[in-house]
Amino acid sequence: MQRDTRLARLLHVLIHMHLRGGATTSQTIALMLHTNPVVVRRTMGALRDAGFVTSTGGPGGGWTLACDLARLTVRDVCEAIAHATLFAVGPAQDNDACPVEAAVNRRIDAALASAEAALMAAFGELTLSEIAGEIAPIPSHDG
Repeated sequence: MQRDTRLARLLHVLIHMHLRGGATTSQTIALMLHTNPVVVRRTMGALRDAGFVTSTGGPGGGWTLACDLARLTVRDVCEAIAHATLFAVGPAQDNDACPVEAAVNRRIDAALASAEAALMAAFGELTLSEIAGEIAPIPSHDG
């Protein structure tokens, strides 16, 4: 089963941008994520639309943080990328008239709603600055 890694990848990018400071090009982000700049621009657009980053074109341009990571939560990023669902499992839709399917679907839907609420609550308590704080300082190569 293919997993949706956009959230983890975007958290990775945002924290790198914070640690690097300044603008980060789509090409640099693409190298970090082992993808291409077109995918980066499309994905980062959701973060720009949410007001978490800005972009400027041309030489010296790129993506820049537009918010404080101490105020940005994992939930904020998750909501910005608009997942259709957080979980791969879901109710069946084979026979709407079947009372067994309806009972199973009610239970699955209730469990998924509860799990999603718990996960989003946990994401809402975790700021990106907390995650960034777990990163060991990168040694300077100043000689």
